[in-house]
Amino acid sequence: MAAAEQQYRPSPALIEASEQFLEQHPDLKWIEGFTFDINGVPRGKWLPADSARKLLGGGLQMPRSAVSLDIWGRDIENSPLVFASGDSDGVCLPVGPISLAPWHREQTAQLQMQLFEADGSDLYADPRSQLKKVIERLGQLGYKAVCATELEFYLLREGADDLGRPRPVSENDASLVPSTDVYDLAELDAQRHFFADVRAACEAQGIPADSILSECAPGQFEINLLHCDDPLKVADQTLLFKRLLKGVARSHGLRVSAMAKPFGDQAGNGMHVHMSLIDSDGNNVFDDGSDEGTDLLRHAIAGMMETANDAMAIFAPHANSYRRFQEGSHAPLNLCWGYDNRTVTFRVPASEPKARRIEHRIAGADVNAHLVLAAILAGVCHGLENKLQPPAAVEGDAYQVEGCDQLINTWGGALERFADSSLWQEYFDPKFVELFVLLKQQEQAEIAARVTDVEYESYLQRV
Repeated sequence: MAAAEQQYRPSPALIEASEQFLEQHPDLKWIEGFTFDINGVPRGKWLPADSARKLLGGGLQMPRSAVSLDIWGRDIENSPLVFASGDSDGVCLPVGPISLAPWHREQTAQLQMQLFEADGSDLYADPRSQLKKVIERLGQLGYKAVCATELEFYLLREGADDLGRPRPVSENDASLVPSTDVYDLAELDAQRHFFADVRAACEAQGIPADSILSECAPGQFEINLLHCDDPLKVADQTLLFKRLLKGVARSHGLRVSAMAKPFGDQAGNGMHVHMSLIDSDGNNVFDDGSDEGTDLLRHAIAGMMETANDAMAIFAPHANSYRRFQEGSHAPLNLCWGYDNRTVTFRVPASEPKARRIEHRIAGADVNAHLVLAAILAGVCHGLENKLQPPAAVEGDAYQVEGCDQLINTWGGALERFADSSLWQEYFDPKFVELFVLLKQQEQAEIAARVTDVEYESYLQRV
């Protein structure tokens, strides 16, 4: 394909919707232009509202390295995007229309963007570009993915305790959550003003939030987003939703955290992904009218199973991520699947045959949704292309099943497997794989150099 054909241009519909928004909001004060980096952290700028059309036309530039900063916002040492290339600029182009960010005190809008090369072609470092690659490969097989995400998070008080630990909302404060019962409506009612503002912000931004429920720990909740046949849009909306939650929480004097395991003795935060495939006529190819589903369903499950450990560094990208995988924690520990079974890693939920789908249960809520969907769909492609078959479906308690391969449960092991996997050389840009490994190695080195409070308490005066 010629270079000119690879250049991205925002769709006329996106520009038209943005222009209509600007006409309807003449009192706008600020606009935020941002993209999401490899860790899913938004990176960008605030500009006066009269700069909105400049942003729509590609007038925002940022260093190409801006999407590959580590979790603390530092450049990667030895990154080919920094000194070796003169830390050159790319261009930010909008991938969604301008929308209101209603949690700000002054009227503020936001514009999600993707960082491209200066000529408008995909920049390999932007994780959104890797999801595009996998979607294109799935399309070559004749299928589109229909996806939805379920995001768990903690609602926390603004301050910390005397040891610097976060404080979940609890029954000790009458204005905060009074109970920790799963599905307890009283917990939701106690935070009704917060969730009402979350719902209003979702409507303002076109984010299809569905059900809200209280989860397994004090101050823990889950919100589900509706399914969509555009995985790029699903990933965009998931990351925008996480940002929205944090913004609304700040306006209420609270905090939201999607950290995988903020409390060692409480439930972790997961991000389950529901996925099915449709053909060119819009038919669900997992549906054969039975409860078991088609061979394509089993090929997809087998591909996910065979590639799960290759992708573990994406599904669990941080040091804290691996604390979530514990016995009795409702997080998956081994590679197995089953029907209507929440103890397995890949679940086929009970549903009408036309809604037959797979629930992928590995990822934490601390992930970049673009990379998670890319990794899941790469596994699906791998299973379909090779007509893989999974082992027998597990019935009963999957944690007690013997003979299943285990999920990698260490950060170092996961990153080593990712770096050595031939899968990512095939489905991702190899330059992105190298960049991701450098980024995570830098973060690992920083964490490893820190002495924890537990070590001081245990050893400083005793040995």
